[in-house]
Amino acid sequence: MNTPDYTIQYRNSDLGQTGLFFYNSAPDLAALYPSESVAATGRFFVTDTAVAALPCMKDFISRFTLSGDTGCRNKDLLLVITAGETYKTIDTVLRIAKTALEHNLGRKSLFVAIGGGVVSDLTAFAASIFKRGAGLEIVPTTLLAMADAAVGGKTGCDFGAYKNMLGTFYPARRIHFYPAFLRTLPEGEYRSGLAEALKTGLLFNAGLFDLFKAGKKKLFENESAMIRACVMAKAKIVEEDVTEEGPRMLLNFGHTFAHALESVVGLGKVSHGDAVAWGMGRALDLSVRLGLCAPAYRDEVYAVLAAYGWETGPVHPALAAQITDMPAVLIEAMKKDKKNSSEKIRVILQKGLSDTVIQEVAEDRIRVVLAGG
Repeated sequence: MNTPDYTIQYRNSDLGQTGLFFYNSAPDLAALYPSESVAATGRFFVTDTAVAALPCMKDFISRFTLSGDTGCRNKDLLLVITAGETYKTIDTVLRIAKTALEHNLGRKSLFVAIGGGVVSDLTAFAASIFKRGAGLEIVPTTLLAMADAAVGGKTGCDFGAYKNMLGTFYPARRIHFYPAFLRTLPEGEYRSGLAEALKTGLLFNAGLFDLFKAGKKKLFENESAMIRACVMAKAKIVEEDVTEEGPRMLLNFGHTFAHALESVVGLGKVSHGDAVAWGMGRALDLSVRLGLCAPAYRDEVYAVLAAYGWETGPVHPALAAQITDMPAVLIEAMKKDKKNSSEKIRVILQKGLSDTVIQEVAEDRIRVVLAGG
């Protein structure tokens, strides 16, 4: 059975509605997408090598006659891409589009992303540009994707050394959440998703922050509630601002620092969530130094970050010690952030819990929170 236990909908401004379906059952993609319901226009499933190897995917994958990384069954098509941030490139987006074209899919075909943030971003980007827009659904399989990446309609890929430089806004019609997928994740990948959940608590939900403070056991006992809290908070703000012209920018708390770190050390070398956690710490330190928030609030958040194994110091361990003037290198990467609109760097700062501001800050103020010693 694939009857959702909980369903909500939100509107993406004039881009249409997204249905969110939550299941307490084990993932069963073969039942969710039964072969007998195939429309004449066909469905295009995109996943990666890590997800395709999961035991819960065996029945679904076995429906397809595979030739290399591509499989077919009647009008259905499957593509298995290589897992990892390294492959989040425009070449992979074009490969998805080329595969769809070679199999005569059309604008009324349905693209379905089954995977984490990389798969959902790439597949959604390809769907958005294929014949000016095909159908899109997402089945997120990681906590990062469930708590953040799959919701809200952002699509994209990395370009050069920089995160998500190419992309569109293209919301999915439906997103299917199976928390049971999370039992398949390595500890580091699960922790990566927790960072985005903590971000949601700091921005919008004091109760969620309290769950983090209560410790890992309590948080895991309330995992489904944590995911729903993140999804509903993001859905609410996307309804107000789907294309990130105003309040949706708050969701980038920690990300300006994080994306710079990821670019400097090499994309995929540090998990996105670990980078975001470090970035939130830097943003809070900057908030204190600018007189926006009390040191006590920063230190309270630092204690939570440390309890979950995240770095709180100014110099992330992944940064190469031999690089001269590391703050300058990071600041140069921060300047490439697509959200900047002036010579100053736009960052998301906090005055306190659920009290967040967008501010443009001069380089010399940022340098201080990136300098070690």
